[in-house]
Amino acid sequence: MSPVKVLLLGATGHTGRSILDGLTENGNYSIELFVRPSSVEKPAVKDLAQNGLPIRVGDLDGPVEDLVYLLSGFDLVISAIDALSQLAQITLAKAAKEAGVGRFIPCGFTIVCPPGCYAVARSGKTKEEVYQYLKELRLPFTIIDVGYWYQLSFPTLPSGRVDYATPLVPNVTIHNDGLATNLLTDLRDIGRFVARIATDNRTLNQYVYTYGDLLSEMEIFGMMEEISGEKIERRSVSTQEIESAMQRAQDAYSVDSKSMGNLFALYVAQYNYSKYVRCDNTPQGAEALGYLSARELYPEFQPTKFVDFLKEVLDGKGVNPYA
Repeated sequence: MSPVKVLLLGATGHTGRSILDGLTENGNYSIELFVRPSSVEKPAVKDLAQNGLPIRVGDLDGPVEDLVYLLSGFDLVISAIDALSQLAQITLAKAAKEAGVGRFIPCGFTIVCPPGCYAVARSGKTKEEVYQYLKELRLPFTIIDVGYWYQLSFPTLPSGRVDYATPLVPNVTIHNDGLATNLLTDLRDIGRFVARIATDNRTLNQYVYTYGDLLSEMEIFGMMEEISGEKIERRSVSTQEIESAMQRAQDAYSVDSKSMGNLFALYVAQYNYSKYVRCDNTPQGAEALGYLSARELYPEFQPTKFVDFLKEVLDGKGVNPYA
């Protein structure tokens, strides 16, 4: 059986690198990387090229016909494009359709949330525009959402021993009563799920959700205290405080929409609203929207358990994705 020829965008990002690793580990893919001209000289891109990965340079803002030529011959295009470039996927999708690409996986890889929902409005609206365009094109697609990363979901400790592994210091907040459960996936497992989903006929023109664990904040805090032997002094916030934080983040983003710090803060605030007030990011929420469960599709794959991830972090083996 010939390997699936895949073009991957965003391989130097966190999600993109996980996808690259997952496709490579799977062994059934022939992988090439799409890189914009402005990124060709970046050390991360050069490292990938030196490791033998073919690089295709393309301008998402250039003529569609140039992209059509670049995409010709690929069975699959996977986009893990950066947060500020979501709408550039519309041009990419048009080119993929004209090039005869067999399946397009746009940059989803986020929490489960209804289309047009007020929560995650910034990321949700742009992504939904892309999703709708894929359907209008009748370009075969699969949309994959992964819940929230393990790497952003654990509390910090009084000793500071896990601060090295998180951009959220301190992180001791309990939202509402802390009982809302959420879909969580280890960043490293995203690519392993994608490698299975990407060529499965059952997932064609479908939404799919992944998770390694389904946990509440109270469960996570209790797990961390038990393993570490430290007591965490929790800070509780109410629904009203969550809504106020979201408004402040929106106001800051409105003043400076080019700031990645403002964008990240807005994502976090809106995600908190969706996860802990609306309680969208659950199997029930996903299945009500018509998602397929990757855990049910691939019962043989055992993703990393959250408790094992915590033990790695406590053993000094964690990695801060935003270091």
